Amino acid sequence: MQLSRTLATSAIVAALGGLLFGFDTVVISGGEQQLEQLFSPVADLSPWWGKFWHGFLMASALIGTVVGSVLVAKPSDRLGRRGVMFYLALLFFVSALGSALAWDWYSLVIFRFIGGLGVGGASVVSPMYIAEISPASLRGRLVAVTQLNIVLGILLAYLSNLLIAGMDFGATEWRWMFAVECLPAAAYFLLLFGTPRSPRWLVAQGRDDEARSVLERVGIDPTEGTVDNELAEIQKSIDLEHHNLTEPFFQAKYMKPILLAFAIAAFNQLSGINAILYYSKRIFESAGYEGSASLLNSVGLGVVNLVFTIVGMMLIDRVGRRKLLIVGSFGYIATLSATAWAFYTQRMDDGGFTAGGSQVVLVSLLVYIAAHAVGQGAVIWVFIGEIFPNRVRGRGQAFGSFTHWIFAAAISQTFPLIAEQTGGAVFAFYAVCMVGQLIWVLTAMPETKGVPLEKIQEQLGIE
Repeated sequence: MQLSRTLATSAIVAALGGLLFGFDTVVISGGEQQLEQLFSPVADLSPWWGKFWHGFLMASALIGTVVGSVLVAKPSDRLGRRGVMFYLALLFFVSALGSALAWDWYSLVIFRFIGGLGVGGASVVSPMYIAEISPASLRGRLVAVTQLNIVLGILLAYLSNLLIAGMDFGATEWRWMFAVECLPAAAYFLLLFGTPRSPRWLVAQGRDDEARSVLERVGIDPTEGTVDNELAEIQKSIDLEHHNLTEPFFQAKYMKPILLAFAIAAFNQLSGINAILYYSKRIFESAGYEGSASLLNSVGLGVVNLVFTIVGMMLIDRVGRRKLLIVGSFGYIATLSATAWAFYTQRMDDGGFTAGGSQVVLVSLLVYIAAHAVGQGAVIWVFIGEIFPNRVRGRGQAFGSFTHWIFAAAISQTFPLIAEQTGGAVFAFYAVCMVGQLIWVLTAMPETKGVPLEKIQEQLGIE
């Protein structure tokens, strides 16, 4: 079917939350070593405690995402998906400005936590909003626009860090890295005024005429017949007479989508993706790359991530969600194993790396990012946004995001300590986890390609 202008622009604007999500998540990577030397909550710490508190600073935004992903569920049902996005834009702006002006370790942790609230909220609301305005035949690609913007935000953060590093700002370099985020946050806030509300949220509020108007503007699948038929399907799925929107979320009839959301979100982070994005500069330096070379390699990760996210978007509604995750799982296993091998066998006695080992790490991590972008990166937010019924989708999306960020915080907090002590063992651990993901995809994950949202709940046995 043809993509309407209203649908395209609304999806792109909503996905700007994803761009800020990606930018905010990794912008700290450019200055994290400078911050480790500059800020400490306690003076004269032992090396172990120094690593611990630096890990906490790095994970502070992720702790915010855990809280934000939980707190956003009820406001998204009460204020609407679009209404919440205005507040998220403000959180991103305050975090960027506050982080740039931070005066000590504690203030930086607080402002990074505020940014994390925005990231957690955006990870729930942006894909949910796009899923609810999109016809089934376009839903995968349009929701994947969020992921495209996430990786675009990651690339922009890496490029921004590289450019700022070349401007000789000295001790204030890290402040400028944070300050840049104010610009996209302000643009996100202003552009939201032109987007319509979710038709499914409008039906849940009893505003059927407004929902019909939005459906007429964004379009429906030809298989649904008419706008009135689509509206009737939405009304049936919500079924306010028989299902209270405040009914308990954790109950037997929702257990299948709950377990599916938990599994895909947990495996996403057990791949080690956030640790590699957060600590890319440090990892490349450990593998023998120095100075600007490590930052340039990080930009390379961002470019590959963007290119293969586009590939994933092109494939997700053609080959389906499961096949992409199967391909991604094999890619994870091979590249993480190769990286672990390089750290085990190619490190020299003086702590340096052989030239061949450095190249293995670089190539392996580039292919690893490609596997992530085509697999988990393209699928996770689409899949979680599809498997929950309309009446609990807000809470379901929040649960999936909460799980994702709990594991992200744990991985990012522990990576500096584990990598320092074990070297390549941390990558071997991630590879073993990805074997588990492959088994789960092959045995438990359903295919949702091209299935209307209201039909998916029937296939999962939810009345």
